[in-house]
Amino acid sequence: MKKYLSITILILLGTAFIYGQEINPDLLKKSWKAMWITVSKQHPQDYGVYYFRKEIELKEKPKSFVVQVSGDNRYKFFVNGQMVSLGPARNDLYHWNFETIDIASYLKTGKNTICSIVWNEGANRASAQISSATAFILQGNGNEESIVNTGRSWKGIKMDGFNAIKPTAIGYFIAPFGEFSDMIKGNSEWMSNGFDDSSWKSADIQGAGFPKGVNPIGANQWMLVPSQLPQMERTPQRLLKMRVAEGINIPSGFPAIKKQLTIPANTKVRVVLDQTFLTNAYPVFQYSKGKGAAVLFTYAESFYDEKSMEKGNRNTIENKKIFGVKDSIICNGKKEQTFTALNWKTFRYVQLDVTTANEPLIIDDFYAIYTAYPFKNNSVFTSDNPIFTAILDNGWRTARLCAMETYMDTPFYEQLQYAGDTGIQALISYYNSGDDRLARQAINAIDYSRLSEGITQSRFPATGDNIIPPFSLIWIGMLNDYYHYRPDADFVKMHLPGVRQILSFYQNFQQEDGTIKNAPYWNFIDWPENARGWKAGVPPLNADGGSAALDLQLLWGYQWAAELENNLGLKELANLYSEKAKQLRKTIISKYWDDSKKMFADTDKKNSFSQHANTLAILTETIKGNDAQQLFRAMTQDNEITRASIYFQYYVNQALRKVGLGNEYENRLQIWKDNLALGMTTWGEDSDVKSTRSDCHAWGASPNIELFRTVLGIDAAEIGFSKVIIEPHLGTLKKASGKIPHPNGEIAVNYGIDKKGTLTATIVLPKGLTGTFVWKGQEKALQQGINSIKL
Repeated sequence: MKKYLSITILILLGTAFIYGQEINPDLLKKSWKAMWITVSKQHPQDYGVYYFRKEIELKEKPKSFVVQVSGDNRYKFFVNGQMVSLGPARNDLYHWNFETIDIASYLKTGKNTICSIVWNEGANRASAQISSATAFILQGNGNEESIVNTGRSWKGIKMDGFNAIKPTAIGYFIAPFGEFSDMIKGNSEWMSNGFDDSSWKSADIQGAGFPKGVNPIGANQWMLVPSQLPQMERTPQRLLKMRVAEGINIPSGFPAIKKQLTIPANTKVRVVLDQTFLTNAYPVFQYSKGKGAAVLFTYAESFYDEKSMEKGNRNTIENKKIFGVKDSIICNGKKEQTFTALNWKTFRYVQLDVTTANEPLIIDDFYAIYTAYPFKNNSVFTSDNPIFTAILDNGWRTARLCAMETYMDTPFYEQLQYAGDTGIQALISYYNSGDDRLARQAINAIDYSRLSEGITQSRFPATGDNIIPPFSLIWIGMLNDYYHYRPDADFVKMHLPGVRQILSFYQNFQQEDGTIKNAPYWNFIDWPENARGWKAGVPPLNADGGSAALDLQLLWGYQWAAELENNLGLKELANLYSEKAKQLRKTIISKYWDDSKKMFADTDKKNSFSQHANTLAILTETIKGNDAQQLFRAMTQDNEITRASIYFQYYVNQALRKVGLGNEYENRLQIWKDNLALGMTTWGEDSDVKSTRSDCHAWGASPNIELFRTVLGIDAAEIGFSKVIIEPHLGTLKKASGKIPHPNGEIAVNYGIDKKGTLTATIVLPKGLTGTFVWKGQEKALQQGINSIKL
């Protein structure tokens, strides 16, 4: 196998991670024998790329060899040149993750080289990356494995020739920077057995590893906890199309097919490659010769019109310019060399600008390694309307790209786990995959972020403060969703103290009538369309700083909390929250209802109106029955009021179903159709499709919930999804079928409507699940197994 294959492909693809691998219990309650190591004479918070290595001798190949590994900021861990773990999964210093791996399959009799790349992005690290100092730790699970423990027997070196490159991305950008690599100063042999590391220094010690809760003297820098997540998916992915080739003749089929390209000496070349859809991936550039050649890679979601600076149709790049994240290398002139970035990139387009020096550069290959949280789509939806399939496909891609070691708002720009986005993302995971590990991680992480006054950060893990009080309330809703859709009440009960603290925070800003007065921080609700009086996503405010949308969001929080406390916590608190909700509902009606317009106003002046306040009024049952249905029609047909963006349409469409208009859901998808019409392969951040900052925002993927929950009608009828209610809203569809994962197995439905309007339905429920089928007011009991219905 060629050198670059053995190093690069296996670096990216090879993994021996075993989720749930048994950990020596002593490592969870005692200090580790392994030490956190670093490279001597380096500033612990500065930018740097560091190599660590150790050779060990084994008398025979072991059947099992379990280790625990972590690093700061990030690490890639190798055994005999093959990457077996990448991490750590992002968290905070009080819950610093370590990964547990069985590396036996990568070991052999005789000499073995254990090594790691650790990089610290310094002051320019991503906002989602918390850090203490550059460090690496490896701990064997038992006595036999302790031979690999990090300490002074390890050697380390800071590699010259690396640096950060500031992106040229348009808009707010706090994700990882690109990187510069002078490969002339690098060394591709350092992972090999027998490599001469005599010039390397023994590693410096920063202290022992301490699991969380073990703290003998003072505070330790990293409180270690076992990661609950699997390793991320890493799958080869060819770039598919050549869009521009300036200064070079491109062989037919490249880049979709591996072809060799030669760029003559002293030549400039510009090439634009099109993946044809957005992806997260590690780019892999393989080359030979070309010493001194400079290669600049620019990764972008789309091109921008040079005059208007709009993105326009994402399929079009003519008369447009690329802005994005950049990597850059200086080629070392050797044969069969490989560059792959330390961090994955988000892109549809990659532009290569190549300037050769005094010898030709041979590009042996250029492709990518797709990466994401390893969700599997275990849902199916088919119908006689193909637009639904296109919307689901885009939504699933969006959800995948916005899920890594945390959920992310946008993989290109921020990579932050916001509660507002995450509440939707978790439900997509339940309905499409059934894997709830990332949702539990998110609930935990946001709870960890709590301020002393009771409120949570809006996003976590993250550096710096960003406090959106309504997102703390949405976190309560996320916990409530978990309670309804997952059979894990103990996990929910564990977080009830956090619910109480959030509501205690709000009680400090409630007036005698229950409404909010001058709540601090950023009271974001949405990035609405045609906003009237909204500022930075905050709705119009009363003179006292209150607002209908803010009061209604608090009302919903009390309702969620009352249910959780009544079933899992303190009945006294449940009663208190119910009383507060009752009072607040009464005040909201008297303060914000406008009888002439038959809507809830945004403020007590009643001079502005929004879909947001009225949607929340419906969802909190501040208005019910026929009145609620009339309100829904009024707020969606009135073009003068402020309209919800693609994000808040999730709540609008919940209100649609709640008022009994679910059959109209297919008419509520114009925003998603607009995205598709402009060549988007994921959903944008807001409804301004031509100019939206981010082309990939998972909060827009809510149809991947509602096509199953509303159209196919599958929903939890009791807590823990212990019973199901199936009430389809087929609209104009004559045929529809599908399935979703359920904690007991799988729920499958198949519907057909004949020319006379008769419905034939087949419902298949997993063992132990019963429920109710509802169609036009008629109900049928459902049992486990096959249920055949004709109505």
